[in-house]
Amino acid sequence: MKRKSRVGLSVLAIVISLVWIFPVYWMLNSAFLPTTVLERFTPTFLPFGGSWRNFTSAMDDGTFFRALGMSVAITLIVVFFCILFAFLAALAISRFKFRGRKTFIVAVLLIQMLPAEALFLAQYKMMSSLGLLNSVIGVSIIYIAAVVPFTIWMLRGFVAGVPADLEEAAMVDGLSRFQAFMKITFPLLAPGLVASGVYAFLQAWNEFTVALILLPAEDAQTLPLWLRGFVQASATRATDWGEVMAASTLVAVPVIVFFLIVQGRMTSGLVSGAVKG
Repeated sequence: MKRKSRVGLSVLAIVISLVWIFPVYWMLNSAFLPTTVLERFTPTFLPFGGSWRNFTSAMDDGTFFRALGMSVAITLIVVFFCILFAFLAALAISRFKFRGRKTFIVAVLLIQMLPAEALFLAQYKMMSSLGLLNSVIGVSIIYIAAVVPFTIWMLRGFVAGVPADLEEAAMVDGLSRFQAFMKITFPLLAPGLVASGVYAFLQAWNEFTVALILLPAEDAQTLPLWLRGFVQASATRATDWGEVMAASTLVAVPVIVFFLIVQGRMTSGLVSGAVKG
């Protein structure tokens, strides 16, 4: 009976995985096919006779690499400062008792309740007055402010899950507080830092509405804004869905590479950081 239930659950998991992965496969398959084939009534499930034309066409005018550079710069800044600020804040509210601690925690919660759309006008006016429209710094500041509160809550759970007794035991063995933190506690927090970095990366990489408001210039676009140009059909040119799928694949590739890099680090972080003795 148990064997049958395991087989049934395995089959169900495989079916769910296939349903989940099919849109990704269809995007990649369509990226190699011309629009004339994609518009046929009978779908083509394998890209036989396909080519790289859609990819080369998507990158021909150079706007892709400009948008890629913009997205990479913004994402790196957001990930670095979000992890830094959230890590310090999570340590403060989890390890120390200070005046205003509860007020700070409530403030973080209230900020999460604010709808992003309600802040667009204020954000635009603020960045415009500072001369930071169409700039990496301006967009990064807004992204960091939006991502840090939730990242604090993510890291707070990881920090609270590591007993302070581990540091105290290391200090009894002769380590300073800083050495105990770096050798004992910090390795145990590695999965939380990676998870927070993944969250910040996805938020900065895929964000569209704030970028649409703060980056009105055509020569200052992130990849989601660049991708919009392929979807919008003009009066003289229909949407080339082959190019759209190729452009979507180009936008997704850096995300896949990033996950391949951090996946092993997240797993290794779970077993790193042994307790002395």
